[in-house]
Amino acid sequence: MKIYAKDKQCAILLQLLQQKCRSPELESQLEEPWLRAYKDNKCFLIHGLIHCREKHTSAFTVIDRDHISIILQECHDCPYMGHMSEDRTKERVASTAWWPKWEQEFSEYINTCEICQKANRKHGEKYGLLQHIEEPKQPLETINMEWVTGIVPGGKENFNAYLFIADSYSKILWCLPCHKK
Repeated sequence: MKIYAKDKQCAILLQLLQQKCRSPELESQLEEPWLRAYKDNKCFLIHGLIHCREKHTSAFTVIDRDHISIILQECHDCPYMGHMSEDRTKERVASTAWWPKWEQEFSEYINTCEICQKANRKHGEKYGLLQHIEEPKQPLETINMEWVTGIVPGGKENFNAYLFIADSYSKILWCLPCHKK
């Protein structure tokens, strides 16, 4: 394939696979991770395309940057994939294509996905451990409030909620009938 000629390592691997016999001279020119994949018999040709076997699947080898971008977009961004989790997208990419350092590139792509970052962002302040509230030194220095809703409407004004306010110093409790809107 002409596309493999663009990358020296791919061209060497293609030659080795086409020869169907070991060539120490060509093997010495291969660099990692190509050499490891070749020596572990993970690489083979199907209709002129280099495939690399990972576990129980095989994926075709891609070296063109445009194709890599398309594969990442199709496996993660397209509507029928729906910005799946990192693990599920990784499985899709692994069963589709292989290129050197693909896992690192894949992680960068997922971690910089704007839609995923917005969807996974925590809103508001992070809650920490409960803090001790110091004992108040005068009335109304510290108050506690609690809404109680879902009450059957009653009274002349048909109140259906209450606001309870408690003074931490004097322990006085105010109960204010309200309307829930």
